Amino acid sequence: MRTTVTLDADVAASIRAIMRERGLTFKEALNTVLRAGLQWGAKPRPFKVESRNMGLRPGVDLGGALRLAAALEDEETGRKLELRK
Repeated sequence: MRTTVTLDADVAASIRAIMRERGLTFKEALNTVLRAGLQWGAKPRPFKVESRNMGLRPGVDLGGALRLAAALEDEETGRKLELRK
């Protein structure tokens, strides 16, 4: 199908960048971008997180690490406030 579209300058620049990167014609680059956009909106992808073993020993309390990080952050904030005086 043949049609005329008016592209914003930034969109045209992005299409031309894709042309150079992938060695495509303008028509091929435009169709690729349009297909990807149409597929993205039509089929939402489920969000999936794969869990990994962190290798922690049984009984290790990560809460202690968070308390330490909070204490260090508080100490640094206090130091910065002292430098402002």
